[in-house]
Amino acid sequence: MIDIRADIPKKGRGAHVNRTGRHEPLQRVAIDDGWDLEEDDLPPLRTTVTRETCRTAITYNKSPDLPFDRSINPYRGCEHGCAYCYARPSHANMGLSPGLDFESRLFAKTNIVEALERDLRKPGYRCQGIMLGANTDPYQPIERQHRLTRQVLEVLSAYQHPVAIVTKSNLVLRDLDILAPMAQKGLALVAVSVTTLDRHLSRKLEPRAPSPEKRLRAIHELSQAGVPVSVFASPMIPFLNDAELEAILQAGADAGAVSASYILLRLSLELKDLFADWLDVHAPGKKDHVLSLIRQNRGGELNDSTFSKRMTGSGPLAQLLSKRFHLACGQLGVAAANASELGLDCGRFRLPPQAGDQMALF
Repeated sequence: MIDIRADIPKKGRGAHVNRTGRHEPLQRVAIDDGWDLEEDDLPPLRTTVTRETCRTAITYNKSPDLPFDRSINPYRGCEHGCAYCYARPSHANMGLSPGLDFESRLFAKTNIVEALERDLRKPGYRCQGIMLGANTDPYQPIERQHRLTRQVLEVLSAYQHPVAIVTKSNLVLRDLDILAPMAQKGLALVAVSVTTLDRHLSRKLEPRAPSPEKRLRAIHELSQAGVPVSVFASPMIPFLNDAELEAILQAGADAGAVSASYILLRLSLELKDLFADWLDVHAPGKKDHVLSLIRQNRGGELNDSTFSKRMTGSGPLAQLLSKRFHLACGQLGVAAANASELGLDCGRFRLPPQAGDQMALF
């Protein structure tokens, strides 16, 4: 398949191409047809949202290097458009591109409340902390309209079920009326991802995510409301933003973060080419060096999914980054949360009564 427009950068988008996914029989290839099209010659790339129904709301994992074994993702795809997003390859499972499709063709699980209540009421369900937003951001822009994340929080609050949230968005402050009372009971914490303090780099890497300043203000306001907050310096990209690690942790601690974590970038499946394309456009002079350093941290490859290595990498450079992280956390007095448990209270979990339930005598 030939796409003469696939290599024209799209304003406000993280990916610059829309290559077909790995499961498709035909591949889209960009060529120059001589017409010298510019972005302004093309119609704007608009976001579309498809409503879908899910059989279950909770997804389980057995990863030994994650502090949670279950998660909820109200949306598939993410309009933030982060160029490095590890979730991009999942769009190929739906026959869509991990490139522009991932950030412009989104899916909303409109029955997620009903599915979540079914999951929580299953006989034998054992309460453990749920991660909200482990794959795509639960507070991406379409949440303003669909409000699925808020509905999920309302259910978890009613069941007194512990939840941890990872987000790049200050939209999380909208739900302080739910999160603050939950936090008082040890049922909620929030991790705010701050990739860089450089506003211009952030706009290129994460074109539709809130600015670093807004994220730091979110940390401050969450902390002031009594919600435990972690600053998530992620991903660390060698020769691009890794020099900012200590500054990001300092800014997060100054804003009120009580813990911190980081992840070293790895490029799996289609993400290898997508991020290389991004470097071609935004950092062409750094491209070869960035990719070389990633390989040095990943056993000679761009990706190493081995448990215990996939989050922090391996080799001298990865070890140095880890030492810098732990040293900075110690100096700032924040907990290094990379390998810790969520530390939420699972003992309060209760099934709220439904219509028709027999009332208890005592």
